[in-house]
Amino acid sequence: MSPDTEFRGRLALVTGAARGIGAAVARAFVARGAHVIATDRDAQGLDRLAADHPDRLTVRPLDVTDPEAVEALVADVERTVGPLDVAVNVAGILHSSPVSALRDEDWAATFAVNTNGVLHVSRAAARRMVERGTGSIVTVASNAAGIPRTGMAAYAASKAAAVMFTKCLGLEVAARGVRCNTVSPGSTDTDMQRALWAEAGSTDRDAAARRVIEGDLATHRTGIPLGRIAAPEDVAEAVLFLASDRARHITLHDLYVDGGATLRA
Repeated sequence: MSPDTEFRGRLALVTGAARGIGAAVARAFVARGAHVIATDRDAQGLDRLAADHPDRLTVRPLDVTDPEAVEALVADVERTVGPLDVAVNVAGILHSSPVSALRDEDWAATFAVNTNGVLHVSRAAARRMVERGTGSIVTVASNAAGIPRTGMAAYAASKAAAVMFTKCLGLEVAARGVRCNTVSPGSTDTDMQRALWAEAGSTDRDAAARRVIEGDLATHRTGIPLGRIAAPEDVAEAVLFLASDRARHITLHDLYVDGGATLRA
């Protein structure tokens, strides 16, 4: 099968699609022949994405923290566009703070998007996929889910919960032909990564990237053995693989895309 037709005739829902990894995932699905339902709270970002792909991309503003809105959107998509073949959870936020200074509202907001949002979207999609006996759900988590990070307790905990939730869901729906996997990126060239650098007081993007690549003994952080920051497209390729028929015998898997940064701890 030609790479540009791998997902021809299939419908993929992507959350957090307005920018970064989510936008890269949406573009990659379109490039491989899929029709994409791109969702995000950022309506302007969605419009920019849609302008590049007017024929095979439908944008729908969505707050994944609202379970009723998620259920309504998925029901409407299946009624008016078609049955979902793939659902990809990319929407995520990060509040950086040491635990001693972590605000309750930031903890709650992080879990509302990174964990509850994954529940809402995956549940709505899985209910329908199991009835058809086919489907793939991919959650974009983080390598922070598998290794402690200073100043990132809320983010790491929320992503770890999302990973285990996705595995448990995958176990429940496997006999019905639905596969559930996660992709766990490391440092990736996105707005979120650049915001972290800015919070640390760095104005030199190249210097900040070098520090991440080299690691930091003071924060107990290894470097990146492959010597580069990931591009969003690197993560998108992993998502598309797990969503594709090439991965038809893979489920409950957590694929790290971090250049070896965690030494797969």
